[in-house]
Amino acid sequence: MIQYAGRRDPRFVDIHRGGLLDVDSHHLLASWAADCAEHVLPLYTVKYPEDDRPHQAIETARAWSRGEASINEAREAAFAAHAAARSASDAAACEVARATGHAVATAHMADHELGAAAYAIRAVRLASPALEARIAGERECRWQREHLPEAIRELVLSDEDQRNKKFWSVFT
Repeated sequence: MIQYAGRRDPRFVDIHRGGLLDVDSHHLLASWAADCAEHVLPLYTVKYPEDDRPHQAIETARAWSRGEASINEAREAAFAAHAAARSASDAAACEVARATGHAVATAHMADHELGAAAYAIRAVRLASPALEARIAGERECRWQREHLPEAIRELVLSDEDQRNKKFWSVFT
């Protein structure tokens, strides 16, 4: 794994901040993270149909990726999604809300893209019967990879390799 001495991986830092990430790739990362979170969103909405904070987080991530929302709006939506996670008593729903929070937080810090993917996998595992959880998680990981835009595929897959252990080894 590449170490950056306490700094963020420059591949996930915007060019205008001295990193290597171009605007189009950053938008794609946020959009893909939103896809990952949205794919599991029904696991939240079935338990908490009146709470739209996770859905709003996904919508804000998509709006930011189109240039229609600000970083501050994205931060607020991330805070709200994480508050939804804290208030959820259902474990799978909690992980879904965390996935949505990380998806929209990708607008602020691009390396949150893996948080959205990892928490989505954890949500699927938790929502599955114990004997099927591992396979369900692997299926979700495959779905995520199948929906990765080609322009960011190598970046995300290398990030998965480098940070898999940090994310509970869900990407293996």
